[in-house]
Amino acid sequence: MEPMTRGASAEVPGADVWPITLEDVEEARSRIDPYLTATPLRHYAELDEAVGGSARVLVKHENHHPTNAFKVRNGLSALTALDSAERARGVCAATRGNHGLGLAYAGRILDVPVVVVVPRGNNPEKNAGMRALGAELLEEGDDYDEAAAAADQVARERRLTLVHSTNDRNVLAGAATLWLEVVEQASELDAVVVGVGGGSQAVGALVVLRALRPSVPVYAVQAAGAAAAHDSWHAGRVVSVERADTFADGLATRSAYAMTFPALRAGLAGFVTVTDGEIAASIRTLLRTTHNLAEGAGAVGVAGVARLREELAGRTVAVVLSGANIDAETLRRVLNDEI
Repeated sequence: MEPMTRGASAEVPGADVWPITLEDVEEARSRIDPYLTATPLRHYAELDEAVGGSARVLVKHENHHPTNAFKVRNGLSALTALDSAERARGVCAATRGNHGLGLAYAGRILDVPVVVVVPRGNNPEKNAGMRALGAELLEEGDDYDEAAAAADQVARERRLTLVHSTNDRNVLAGAATLWLEVVEQASELDAVVVGVGGGSQAVGALVVLRALRPSVPVYAVQAAGAAAAHDSWHAGRVVSVERADTFADGLATRSAYAMTFPALRAGLAGFVTVTDGEIAASIRTLLRTTHNLAEGAGAVGVAGVARLREELAGRTVAVVLSGANIDAETLRRVLNDEI
């Protein structure tokens, strides 16, 4: 039996380059506004100095959401778009944590049953958070991609709506709402640097900025140990990697995705990778200069600004701090300079 997928695209060659429109983003914001407040966009002079070069860095604090990550926007956008029958049946998704936390939070508010599939050995604190919010948690597979295959099977068997973390138009529209806020909050903006796992945040930036600030380039950054989207972008076609080897679990994917890759390929001004050591250093930098905690995926934008310092010199650059759900053992290793 087929899962109740919404808006998924199966093949990259036939996918629309722009999977969502500005109207989709505005509609998503109208749906999620009753449940979330806008997050701040802040400037820290000490952070400017820490990343080197002469860029002025603006930090979008998506870590201030109830689940400490922007993906609560995605979850609320997806679940508020369901009809009453779909809500009653429930939803299923694969996650390393933040997508599942966002869905679980939305499910609790909207009374929608949520099943999340995580890989074995997943962040135990993210697992505990999803369970505390009422999600049913299943552990399947050795990484995100294997968990995603298992989630697809669970959705088929239980007739649940599959809410993919990337290949879902309502998920992408939810992610893009943060960029509406950035445009409204930033009187001056010359560039943005966005972390990429599946690409929902980056595509959101491209769609919003293309419509409202077309002169602002979007740069992407990915972990070198999980560089499928980066490698695909440079190759001009979707490629997969055998392993996603990074402590930044929100970036640990092994392939580019049908719904986001065409837009990334068409719209990005550049795409770079950074090492786990550079990501860990950015976590320490954010903690020291902003006194905000970031997990690996939440700090990768800052690592990207440091890597692109020459190209971004003299510009005002926005990054997103999302999320803050780093587990205690990984944080200990980061603070002790063991990564």
